[in-house]
Amino acid sequence: MTSCEWWASDGLVPYAEALSLMEERTEAILAGQVGELVWLLEHEPVYTAGTSAQEADLLRAGGLPVFQTGRGGKHTYHGPGQRVAYVLHNLALRDRDLKAHVARLEEWGIRALADLGVTAERREGRIGLWVQTGGTEKKIAAIGVRARRWVTSHGIAINVAPDLEAFRGIVPCGIADYGVTSLADLGSGASLADMDAALRRHYEEVF
Repeated sequence: MTSCEWWASDGLVPYAEALSLMEERTEAILAGQVGELVWLLEHEPVYTAGTSAQEADLLRAGGLPVFQTGRGGKHTYHGPGQRVAYVLHNLALRDRDLKAHVARLEEWGIRALADLGVTAERREGRIGLWVQTGGTEKKIAAIGVRARRWVTSHGIAINVAPDLEAFRGIVPCGIADYGVTSLADLGSGASLADMDAALRRHYEEVF
């Protein structure tokens, strides 16, 4: 396993600032100046569009900014109460397998959520993590990844206690048939700090 630095940001990080810092860190990793990074943060409220985003899936922005971003996937929402974990790994030093990296992100989220009493699962053809609730399935975590010369950026966003109404402004990840949930919505009293502790516990065993 390669060495990895951890950042944890207090307060709400503007999305443009996060994009800039990820770009700078990616360049530094490629230049061999620094090692890998896991960055835990919350964003100011924002909609983001991945490389597969369709304009029709942005139903109403409601005054929130919309960012085009180089990650894979479609539209999603970031905001307070959501734990975003950006994972900048150098896959050239690992397995050069982007699909395996995505699978590791999924497994990381599954194990961390299990610690907090929530059973999250993968679904074929539906990226992200899903839970059974109220006779249906809802999404609790979104995953979007970018890779440049085998260095990854972006990562996983887990809904701890965000404003779920904000997801009504988009078709989340382009999937209209399923809703979105959170730890709070499921009755969990887990905090962002609890989520962070669970992610840290399972990082080394997964990655």
